[in-house]
Amino acid sequence: MFAPIEKGLEKGLFASRWLMAPFYVGLVGALAALLVTFCNELVHFIQNAHTMTANDAILGSLALIDLSLAGNLLIIVTFSGYENFVSKINVDDHEDQPSWKGDVDFSALKLKLIASIVAISGIHLLKIFMEIKKYEPDHIFWMVMIHLVFVVSGVFLALMDRIAVGSKAITKQAKK
Repeated sequence: MFAPIEKGLEKGLFASRWLMAPFYVGLVGALAALLVTFCNELVHFIQNAHTMTANDAILGSLALIDLSLAGNLLIIVTFSGYENFVSKINVDDHEDQPSWKGDVDFSALKLKLIASIVAISGIHLLKIFMEIKKYEPDHIFWMVMIHLVFVVSGVFLALMDRIAVGSKAITKQAKK
C-alpha cells in the first residue's frame, strides 16, 4: 500500500542532490574572481619588479602562490564534491582530465581540504615572519596558534580516517 509512496519519496530524495549543482557552479564563479585577483596581483608584481627588494619579490611571489593554492582548492572541491554528491563528470576520457578525478572520495576530500588550508596558513605565516617588525607580538602569537590548530586538526582528521579504515578492515575480516 505504501510502497508507491515510499518509492516516489526515495526518487525525490535522490533527485534532490541536484540542488547542490548551483553551489558548484558558484565555486566556478569564485574561481573566476580569484583569477581576476591573481591577474591584478601579477600585473602589480611585474610593474614594480624593477624597484623591489628581495623581500618584496619573495612576498609578491608568496601572494601569487597563495592565490594559486586557493584556486587549486576550489577545483578539488568543485570536481570531487560534484562527483561525490551530484553526478559523475563525463568528459569521454579527455587526455587533460586530472589523474585524481573520480578517485577523491569524501574522506580524501577532507584531507586535501585541510592540507590546502594548512599550506595557505603557512604561507600567510611566512609572510608575517618576513615582515615581523610590522606586527605586534600578540598578533604573531595568534597567527601561530591558528596555524597550529589547522595542523593539529589535519593530523586528527587523518588519524580518524586511518582508524575508520582499520575498523572497516577488521569488520570485513570478521565476516569471513
